[in-house]
Amino acid sequence: MAKALVLTGYGINCDEETAFAFEKAGAGAEIVHVNDLIKEPKMLRQFQIFAFPGGFSYGDDTGSGNALANKVRNNLWQDIMEFIEDEKLVIGICNGFQVIANLGLLPGFDARYGKRQVALAPNNTARYECRWVSLVNMSKKCVFTKGISEIRMPVAHGEGKFTASKDVLNRLNENGQIVFKYAKGEGLANGEFPFNPNGSMLDIAGICNETGRIFGLMPHPERNIFSTQPDDWTLQKEILKRKGGSMPAGGAGMQIFRNAVDFFK
Repeated sequence: MAKALVLTGYGINCDEETAFAFEKAGAGAEIVHVNDLIKEPKMLRQFQIFAFPGGFSYGDDTGSGNALANKVRNNLWQDIMEFIEDEKLVIGICNGFQVIANLGLLPGFDARYGKRQVALAPNNTARYECRWVSLVNMSKKCVFTKGISEIRMPVAHGEGKFTASKDVLNRLNENGQIVFKYAKGEGLANGEFPFNPNGSMLDIAGICNETGRIFGLMPHPERNIFSTQPDDWTLQKEILKRKGGSMPAGGAGMQIFRNAVDFFK
């Protein structure tokens, strides 16, 4: 059975939901405080999945995910490099995406980690955005999104605007590393608010590294693991009822966690 380490610490507030989602997907999940991991870094070898969950680590006082990224870099860098070299999985959700972007784990071109090349900047609205969004999967490379073409998930962030240089954006696109883009109806959001809730370049909501084993996204899959969580679940229930069907037990976000677990079967 795959085991997931879900990092926690000051200001992180989605650790329990993320661990619960991994457990529902069939993994063993353990919530570990960053200070405990620093004290005993070799415990990381017991796990196959490393999850950086959402929240507001250290209050985002020095920039979203920046303080936690520096703490991890200064104390756990070699252990994380060994974890990645062992072909294990890393996922960063919302604040976790900000952390692994600041760490330079993404985009990870040519397996060169440590240099920050992308950023999650303040939303164009200059305020916290909490809403459901539609996403389309643009990549066949990402381990976590196998079998997903379209999905709805909620966002909840004040700094989720994906930004990068033109060269980095071009390379992400050429490599198939752009995973999720914000969508509107049958097409992409094309930067239109609220479908693109933060003004992300190219409507980017999530990217992976070149191997597809490191994944970062701003929306929260752990908040769509039951069919009654989406904002339109009552409508979908009625549509299915009229077709003679019934609501599934699980939400669409569960597939992301199942894919991670299935990777190690």
